[in-house]
Amino acid sequence: MPQSVSGVEMRKRQQGRIEGPPQAPGHPRPNTCCLCWCGCCKCLWNEDRRERSERQTCTKMDSIEATEEQCPTLDEVIAWSRSFEMMMRSAEGRDIFRNFLRSEYSEENLMFWISCEELKKETNPSVIDEKARIIYEDYVSILSPKEVSLDSRVREGINQSLAEPSSTMYEEAQLQIYTLMHRDSYPRFLNSSVYRDLLNSKRACLDT
Repeated sequence: MPQSVSGVEMRKRQQGRIEGPPQAPGHPRPNTCCLCWCGCCKCLWNEDRRERSERQTCTKMDSIEATEEQCPTLDEVIAWSRSFEMMMRSAEGRDIFRNFLRSEYSEENLMFWISCEELKKETNPSVIDEKARIIYEDYVSILSPKEVSLDSRVREGINQSLAEPSSTMYEEAQLQIYTLMHRDSYPRFLNSSVYRDLLNSKRACLDT
């Protein structure tokens, strides 16, 4: 008389028929489902997802939260080493330069420059008045922890302009800080690991 099969053994046999034989290492599973989000079948959607993931890994930088489209090209990164002005015109360039300045505890210089650029675009008198005073409190006041380094003549001119703020009242101070960053911080930035690592990562992406 044949031996009885236990309930556990029966479930194992049924499971084996459903799942099929085990797959050899390195071989994809067959197209057994249409719900590609589960990742259990090899299809064009999954291939595209893997390719996007590889590209993002290649271009992602820990110091910068940027999407793939915002990431600068190798040519752009090289151009930054030739022109400080070109780097400052680039939003991505300013972000990377800001990371470097933060490591030197001089991030306020770039933030002051950007705030002045935004002020110059304003035409509404009430907005100009508000932004001009915020800039003063954040970057010019001697009581601010983010005070930028300005000479006494430029600082005095700003104090006088506060009576009737204008969109261009910080132009001379902005130029002074721009020159400071160009002559002092920019050369160190080009020799820093922040810039070198970015440049090397771009070259590595082209080689792969």
